Amino acid sequence: MNRLLVAVLAVLIPAALLCAGDGNKNSDPAEIGNRKVAGGPNFYSIEKELALGRQLSLEVERQAKLFEDPIVNEYLNRLVQNLARHSDVTFPVSIKIIESDQPNAFTLPGGHMFIDTGLIHLTESESELAATLAHELGHVAARHATRQATQSTIANVATIPLAILGGPVGMLARNGAALAMPMSFLKFSRVFETEADELGLQYMYEAGYDPSGSVDIFERLESLEKKKPGTVAQLFNTHPMTSDRIQKAQKNIQNHLPEREEYVINTSEYEDIRSRLVNILGSRKTAATAEKKPTLLRAGEHSYGDRSEH
Repeated sequence: MNRLLVAVLAVLIPAALLCAGDGNKNSDPAEIGNRKVAGGPNFYSIEKELALGRQLSLEVERQAKLFEDPIVNEYLNRLVQNLARHSDVTFPVSIKIIESDQPNAFTLPGGHMFIDTGLIHLTESESELAATLAHELGHVAARHATRQATQSTIANVATIPLAILGGPVGMLARNGAALAMPMSFLKFSRVFETEADELGLQYMYEAGYDPSGSVDIFERLESLEKKKPGTVAQLFNTHPMTSDRIQKAQKNIQNHLPEREEYVINTSEYEDIRSRLVNILGSRKTAATAEKKPTLLRAGEHSYGDRSEH
């Protein structure tokens, strides 16, 4: 067995044992806050993840058009912070809205969450919106972004011949982690998506929401895909939607979340905020269309103003 394989196994085996030991706890919402859901190989310390997240978040904000309405943003932030208080997240989280018709959301390292206006518009209750945010918090709590980047690095390092490595394998691995592509922080494995689904269900359940809201938004996305084939597959590409995910969510609710007499399904504040967002976006589109509309000139008029000849 070569030195590289030994080094990789030295990282993977203890982490695998740690995760296996916490398996039952991770399925029990009563254990939220008293378990380690971020087990597994990770080349990034919390400090490095937070710093990296700030850097990547600023880059997104430079490139994307943010939805800046303070009332909508304040409501969404309160919703996220409430869910975070009922989660395994151990560092501050933030949420920003991107003005886009895409039904999408994503999470960067260090708790930087983004959601498109298209996904907020698609939801029809606060429990559905909470489900999408709780899923993202599942990624945050389990540190999926940096764990995914670490796995990509390990896979890449494992394909390099030992003759080329030079120097300690650990040093190469640490350097390789810094070279991970941004996509490593955005597109998660099916295992990580499944884990985020399960954690998200627990977080919204503990916050008092009807966990069936998760199934409802999944089914809404599936319906959208059937009406416009390729829409969800293309636009919701960071979280591929499958019927298998819906079935797993239903089983998790039945097997791990005891029924309660009361749940929060919807609120009047959600209805007001969603209507406000839809109206603002509608007004902007109307204004943009009006600006592009050609202006007809009457005979004798000039678009370049009054330039009378003498």
